[in-house]
Amino acid sequence: MYKKYHIALGLFFLLSLPSKAQQFIENWDGTPNLERHQVTFNFFVPGIRYELGLFKNVSISNSFSPGLAYYQEGYTFGFVWHTRVRYYHNFKTRYDMNKKVIGNSANYIAPARSVFWQPLQISNNLDGQKNFSLAFYGLLYGLQRTNEKGFNTTLEFGFGYYDGFGVPSGYGPLFNFTFGWVATNRKSRKAIVDPVILD
Repeated sequence: MYKKYHIALGLFFLLSLPSKAQQFIENWDGTPNLERHQVTFNFFVPGIRYELGLFKNVSISNSFSPGLAYYQEGYTFGFVWHTRVRYYHNFKTRYDMNKKVIGNSANYIAPARSVFWQPLQISNNLDGQKNFSLAFYGLLYGLQRTNEKGFNTTLEFGFGYYDGFGVPSGYGPLFNFTFGWVATNRKSRKAIVDPVILD
């Protein structure tokens, strides 16, 4: 009973979040923060990503999209649950150079977890149990770009440990690419200037 109550409360909270992205401005230098809420739908293949801006240049994201695990024990391809904590290291530099930072358009470093479940896998050559799971833990470098129309491209690559349940574990690279559309509104990146008060 309590479990159903907590699930209902969680869904209510999630759905009550503002649908428009909110842009916050830091007082000390006038540089915009990351988007507060950003929802992206993938093109070509089904998938969705939600990114929540936590601090000026740190966000957390969850996504569900196709992915490929390729490590020393073999490969598996199918739908994956990705979790990232993104640190955008060149957000202010891009802004200062008048480059677009709309929709969190910057480069980032991210501790990452990606989970592969056998029922959602399309193809694999792993030796092990029929119902397996495989979790990637590692560090990624990523590039994200969003234009004014909302088209979003994200590219990630890194290396980490694949923890297998029912299949062998091992080390290997991870590569992820998505192309989609940001459904939430994207705020202007013009600097906010203090109003001039005339006597």
